[in-house]
Amino acid sequence: MTALWVYSNPAVEIVMIELYLKDESGATAIEYGLIAALIAVSLIAGATAIGVSIDDIFGTVETSLT
Repeated sequence: MTALWVYSNPAVEIVMIELYLKDESGATAIEYGLIAALIAVSLIAGATAIGVSIDDIFGTVETSLT
């Protein structure tokens, strides 16, 4: 069995922890996710409104033709 020995330097560990705490890539991903969700909700609301308008127009055309 081979033993694994790792040299540990407290100064390096502190720097690594500071870099980890300053990393904001996760926050950026969450922000992009929220923006994408907002765009999706807006598109759904717009499509629903347009769908109702188109349905009214086709209803009027159908009434005119009969």
